[in-house]
Amino acid sequence: MPLYLHGLGHFHPENEITNRFLEELDIGTTEEWILERVGIRSRRTVLPLDYIRNTKNRDIREAYEASPYGNTRTGALAARMAVERAGIAPGDIGLVISGGSAPDSLTPAEAATIAGELGIDAPCFDLNSACTSFGMQVAFVSRMNPEHLPDFILLVNPENLTRSIDYSDRASAVLFGDGSAAAVLSASVPSGIAISGCEAFSKPSACEKVSIRRTGYFTQDGNAVQGFAIRRTTESLQGFRREGVENGGRLLFVGHQANLGMLQSVCARAGIGEAGHWHNVEHFGNTGAAGAPSVLSQRWGDLRPGDRVAVALVGAGLTWTSMELNVRSSA
Repeated sequence: MPLYLHGLGHFHPENEITNRFLEELDIGTTEEWILERVGIRSRRTVLPLDYIRNTKNRDIREAYEASPYGNTRTGALAARMAVERAGIAPGDIGLVISGGSAPDSLTPAEAATIAGELGIDAPCFDLNSACTSFGMQVAFVSRMNPEHLPDFILLVNPENLTRSIDYSDRASAVLFGDGSAAAVLSASVPSGIAISGCEAFSKPSACEKVSIRRTGYFTQDGNAVQGFAIRRTTESLQGFRREGVENGGRLLFVGHQANLGMLQSVCARAGIGEAGHWHNVEHFGNTGAAGAPSVLSQRWGDLRPGDRVAVALVGAGLTWTSMELNVRSSA
């Protein structure tokens, strides 16, 4: 079933973690080391910089108390942008689905708290698959009977992962930033952007490769996960047909914003030039499930008729998803 994309939104908090800031934490890293390995120049965080500097986030429970933003607020800020771009009112939303890597609460669903923040009265539930949550949500909705869906569906991916990072561990400290993204979809109301080819896969036998335990820190088997990410993303890209780009349009690629080096390896293998590769990881770090949709949201005004956008995501689980956006008219 084709879906129609009506609006995208994003939010990044104002506090910036630069590479120089990380150097000053004295955790054995330098700007050159960071750029060489992951290509990230800066990240945003919901945490006060003095809190990170003074504590290195030694108590995750304190991080939640120290943060002026939570997932509900950042998710709602991204959602408001998506709803406004869609040209509808919050009351037009008939279903809210939220998901990401580190929800603030187990109960109630964050979809419900975000809907409450926006004044939306509609069914709400969470669908989490870590960094692939956006792709899983789209794939899930695409498989539903359109007759049973409301006119407009709100997807939200609130990610404030820096609260789960051990800032004495340089391997994870250099990677992550905070950001939230949202999208308004419809299965019945056409728009200028159609979503097709939604696929979703999992490899549960490798589920321990990436994890965040309750009140625990982010951990991963970095080498194994990066190799998996490069292989699966490259395979997903090779599955997209390059023929059929219309009216001077472009074939564009947006991947999971894990690190710039990983994405560049994928592009080299798949024959994607820099002009066709849209990314923001160098400025915002790995923002989990919000990464790819935030790239699309930031480039919302750059989409033009005839463009085809290949979106390929990977995440914990281990999971991977892909979809294609076909642009028929300007956003």
